[in-house]
Amino acid sequence: MSRRKIYSFIAFAFLVIFTWIFLASDDQEEAFSERVKVSLRDVGNQLLHSNQDATSLVYPVIELEKSKYQFSFQHELAIEPDSLVSIVESSFQKAGLPDDYRVEVIQCADQEVAYSYEVKNLEENNIIPCRGRTLPENCYTIEVRFTNIPTIYFSNQRLLYSIIFIVFFIILFILYKRKQHVNSEEIDKKYSSIGSFLFYPDQNKLVKEAKEISLSKKECELLAIFIANPNQIIKRDELTKRVWEDHGVIVGRSLDTYISKLRKILKDDDSIKLSNVHGVGYKLEIEI
Repeated sequence: MSRRKIYSFIAFAFLVIFTWIFLASDDQEEAFSERVKVSLRDVGNQLLHSNQDATSLVYPVIELEKSKYQFSFQHELAIEPDSLVSIVESSFQKAGLPDDYRVEVIQCADQEVAYSYEVKNLEENNIIPCRGRTLPENCYTIEVRFTNIPTIYFSNQRLLYSIIFIVFFIILFILYKRKQHVNSEEIDKKYSSIGSFLFYPDQNKLVKEAKEISLSKKECELLAIFIANPNQIIKRDELTKRVWEDHGVIVGRSLDTYISKLRKILKDDDSIKLSNVHGVGYKLEIEI
C-alpha cells in the first residue's frame, strides 16, 4: 500500500470516527434532556401533592433552549420556597443531574419573577432567599436553567472520546509501520549474491553498489535458474520448459533474446559470465 493510500485511509477513518463521536454526543445530549424532563415532571407532581392536589395536570416540560427548561400547571397552586428547594434538590440528585442550576418561579399574568434561587456545586455559594415566605395561590410557570455544567460535560465527553480514538489510531499506525518495516526487512533479506550483484527475486531486481536494476518477470525467472545452478550447463529445453512451456506458452527465439538482455546487465562484473554452450544450452560462470 502506497504512503498516499495509507494517509487517505487514516484521514477517512478519522472522519468516520469524529462523525460517530459527534453523533454519539448528540445522543447523549438528547438522553440528558429526557432525564431533565422526567425529573421536572416529578418536581411538578410533588408540588401538586404538597397542595393536596392529586388530580390536576403538570403540563409537558418544554426545552426553551440548551440547558433551559420550563413547565407549568393546569390549575393555580401555592408554592412554599423551602419545599420547592428541597423537592428540586432531591429529584435532581435521584436523576443524577448537575449540581449547578437556577430556578425561577414566574407569574403567568405579567411574567414577573415571583421567586428565584440559585444552587452551585459549592454549598457556600448557594443563593436561596426568602425561604420562609410562601407564594400565594396563583398561576405559575417554573423555569430551570443548568449553569455551565451541561456544556462542559458534553464537551469533555467529546474531548475524551476524541483523545481515545486518536491515541488508538496512532497506536494502530505505529504497529502497521513497524510491521511494514519488519516485512520490508524480511523481503530485503531474501537475496542471492552473484559476483558484485545482489539478486532479489521477490522484487524482480538486481542491486549493484546501491544502484537498482529492474528485471522483467522472465529475466528474473531465468536468472533464478542460473543462480541456483552456478557453473552448470542448463539445457535450452529445460529453460524453455520451466519459464515458458509450464505456463502453456511455446516460444521460438524468445529465450535467446532474454539471454542477450541478461548478458548486457551482467557485463559490468568481469567475475561472472553468461556463456552459450553451442547446441546444448547456457551456463552462468562464476569465479569462486
